[in-house]
Order: sequence, then C-alpha cells, then structure tokens
Amino acid sequence: MKNYVSKEMIIYLLNEIGLNESSIELGLKLSIKNKTPLPILLWSYGMLTIEELDELYSFFFQKMEQ
Repeated sequence: MKNYVSKEMIIYLLNEIGLNESSIELGLKLSIKNKTPLPILLWSYGMLTIEELDELYSFFFQKMEQ
C-alpha cells in the first residue's frame, strides 16, 4: 500500500484541525515505519477524533477529484 501524504493534507492538519508540527512529524515517522496511512495512524493514536478523520478524508477525496 502506498502511503500518500500531500502538502495540502499537512496544511489542512495544521490549519483546519489544529495539530502541531511535532504531532504531524511523529505521525509521519510512525506511518512510514508501520506502513499505515497517516490519517488512520493519527486517529489510532488519539491525535484525531473520528469526526476530524472524516473531515480530513472528505477534504482529501475532494482534492483528488479536482
């Protein structure tokens, strides 16, 4: 499985969700190590709520359609 992380996703996590940079950096390292998609990893570690995960995937898939 390819772990796809876009610049827009990082910006969304920072600006819309309000995660700090260190949380995102840790999430990126763990997602690469565990071969887990970043949004799922952030949710499983409690850094995102299920609602925020849904918002992030909605944003992500909307961007992919454009």
